[in-house]
Order: sequence, then structure tokens, then C-alpha cells
Amino acid sequence: MVGKRTLQTPKGKAEDHWRKPDLESGHRQKRFGGFKDAVEYALDRRTTDSLKDQLKGAVDRNEFEKYRKSDEEIKKIKDKKIRQYYEKQNAALNDWAEVDTIVLAMSDEVLDSMNTDADHDGIREREGRLQHVEEHIDALLPEDVRTARAKADRNARWAVNINVLANVILLVAKGVAALKSSSLSLIASLVDSALDLLCTVIVWSTNRLVSWRLSALARKFPVGRRRLEPIGILVFSIIMVISFLQILQESVQKLLPNGDHSIASLPALAIASMAGTVAIKGVIGLGCLKIKTTQVQALVQDCKTDVYFNTLSLLFPLIGKHAGVWWLDPLGAALLSLYIIYDWADTCIENVTRLCGLAVDESLHKKLIFLAYRFSNLVAGFKSVTAYHAGDGVWVEFDILLDADTPLRQTHDIAETLQYCCEALTEVDRAFVTTDCEYATSSLIAIANECRLGAEPRRAFARFSLSMAHSQSTSSVLQAKSFYPEECKNCPAILK
Repeated sequence: MVGKRTLQTPKGKAEDHWRKPDLESGHRQKRFGGFKDAVEYALDRRTTDSLKDQLKGAVDRNEFEKYRKSDEEIKKIKDKKIRQYYEKQNAALNDWAEVDTIVLAMSDEVLDSMNTDADHDGIREREGRLQHVEEHIDALLPEDVRTARAKADRNARWAVNINVLANVILLVAKGVAALKSSSLSLIASLVDSALDLLCTVIVWSTNRLVSWRLSALARKFPVGRRRLEPIGILVFSIIMVISFLQILQESVQKLLPNGDHSIASLPALAIASMAGTVAIKGVIGLGCLKIKTTQVQALVQDCKTDVYFNTLSLLFPLIGKHAGVWWLDPLGAALLSLYIIYDWADTCIENVTRLCGLAVDESLHKKLIFLAYRFSNLVAGFKSVTAYHAGDGVWVEFDILLDADTPLRQTHDIAETLQYCCEALTEVDRAFVTTDCEYATSSLIAIANECRLGAEPRRAFARFSLSMAHSQSTSSVLQAKSFYPEECKNCPAILK
């Protein structure tokens, strides 16, 4: 993903004077005696293996999967609210399964990529794959996950390309229809199609600009250019609102007593082109309905809106002509213009709030909470998990608590592993992990206390309860209450 940082400088790219050498690469030191090398390597290997075992044993997926309802069971439920509840629960279980798959797949590779030359003798005793994938950390995921993501991307590209081609054809057809008719509703539909095609061009252009990997742009935009797309949509939405304000003004002038009260003509060619528009958009929308990606589902919603809009654009002048009602066509054009103004003003506000750092929705936040919960065996607790939009992408901040005597090396490995696992999620652009000492922060947001049972110290973890300052708060805090990890295994409700 664009903007995600790499572990090492990609091979073949020379360092410039603006960048310091990679921390993980380190500076080569003199070789030491073989006995010391073996001891240090063995200790390092044992620490890494211990982290892996604790991370893999944090969650038993079967304990959560038993709460899943099959599609057949859900269809048999007559109460709509109960059915929606189980559909939402299944979606949450899908998110948790995705997180668990990512953690299990990436933890070995990430941890093995840390401190590959533990004894500083200039020879790498082990080498993970993270150094070779640059910022394409998706390559560390299981093959079935990568195949599914590639298939979804391919289907999305096909759907978008087909929709663009259909928009071009329909724009030409509407242009011919508008030339043959004086209907304001048809003109409003033509303007909507023209600007919709322009919006597609803007999105495509910004996506291409974002994907360019030029060294000059990398220095000028060090965290990527993902915000260009919402900025482009923001500018376009303003153009859309202004354009339909002009059509609204023309419609109101026709409705005035001194306006043009002639009945708009509607030839057969205009009727055929509008009916074809409705049919083609309906077929595209139904064809894309099963592709469950954000981009394609937005396309389905756009096709649905176009079907309603073009149907009304045809019905208003058609009924007005056959009924002999002169005011029906300008009234329809005014109502359609008001709808477009409202719709694109809402899009404008949505992009502004996302650029300003809007908090993520509840389902994604729970997904990130579960990711934090997966690391419960490695940390003392979590002070906060904050997730917010930086444009269309999401940035996440984890603030974790560790023992005061945790070695720096182990602290680094835990934080880096959590960061890379978070950035492997499709919704996340960047993740930041900060560490703190639990004994130094008793008066802050949350604290996880160490509990002792007999002579054996046992680590308490945080019961997550989502606390929002208000419904539109831009950050949410995890408040911690101590309890034993054994409770987690039989209590999935803690993450609801």
C-alpha cells in the first residue's frame, strides 16, 4: 500500500543525503569469538521463539467460530432485527478470522526479520522475508488470502472499466436525446451523466498519480499521496453543486408566472435512449452486486441512484406531455436538482470530515481492538487504541504498556510486529505503536495491573470497553479493567 514504510531500503536504490541508514540494517561490528556468538544467538533464538509461541497461543479461533450462524439458519429467522444482529455478528467473526490469519501468517516472518545478525559477526544467522518485499507486505500473507485479494481487485477493475464504457455510451445517447427535446429533466440527466464521467476521470487520474513511484515525489511526499483522491472528489462535488444550482434556477424561472409555459417535446429517440440508460445501469448494478468490495459496492450504489434518477427524468416530461401539464417537467427538474445538490453536498462534507481526521466506524474499531487483543500475552495492557481517517485511508495509533524491566530488543520486536500486522489490513494505510512503562502511568487513561496467584505471577490483561466522548468523537479510548486471560477464552462478549 502507498505510504507504508519499509523495513529496509529496497535493493538497488542508492541512499541520498536526506536519508539516514536503516535502523534494522545497523552498522557492522567486529567479529567476536565463536563461543560468544553461539551463546548470543541461542539466547536470541529462544527469546524470538518464546514471543512466537505466546502470540500463537493467545486465541483459540474455534472458541469464537462456535458463535457463527450459517446462512440457512439466518434465513429461517423471521424477526428482522434478530436476523440483522446475527448478520452483524457473522461479519465481526469474519473480521476476527482475517486478523487471526494475518497475525499467524506474519508473526514468524516479521520476528525472524528482526536482528538477523544477533551476534554482530557480519554473518546473518537467520533471514526473514520482510527485507525482500519492500513495502509490499501483502506478500507475507497466505497464498489463499493473496489470491482472494487479487481476485477482488481484478473484479473491481473490470466492474469500473465496464461502468466507464457504459457511461460514455449513455452520455452520447443522452446528448442526442437532449438535442431532440426541450425537456429540462432530460437536460438535468445529461449534465449528471457528463459530470459523473468527469468524476470517474478525476478518480482514475488521482489513482494513477498516487501509484507513481518517482524518487522526486517520494521526497516531496514522504507518506504518500493518498489524500489527492478525496481532495479531487471534494473539488468535483463543489462543481457538481454549482452546476445543478444553475439548472434549479432555470427550473424555478419556468415555474414563475412570466416563465415559458410550453410543454416539452419528447420524441421516440429520447424515450429509447433514457429507457436504455435505465436498463444498462440496472444490469451493471445487478452484475456487480455479489462483488463484496468497497469500491464495487459504491459502484452498485451509483448504478442504483442512476436507475432512480433516469427513470424520474423520463417520467416527468412523459407524463407532462400526455397529460398536458406544462409545469410537471420543470418541477421534476427542480426536484431532481435538489436531490443531486443534497447528495453531492453530503459527499463534500464526508470528504472534509475524513480529511480532518474522522474516527473510523464501530465495526473497524472492533476489528482493531481484536488485533490488540491478539497481543494480550505479550503486553501488560493497552492505554489506548485510536483509529481515524487520513483521507480515504485509515491511520491507527496503539499505545501499549510493558513492564519497566522489559529489554529494549523485546520491546522493539513486539511493537514492530503489531505495527506490520496492522498495516497488513486492507483498510489501514499506516500504523504507529508507542510503548510506555505501566508503573509510570498510573494516573493516565488506563492501567493494567499485575496479579499474583500464590507464588506464580500472572499477567492481567485489559477488559476492553469502548468509551466515546460523544457520538461524533474523533478518538475513542480503551478503558482497562483487570482480569485474567483465561476469562477471554469463554467470553467473546468483551469485544462487542
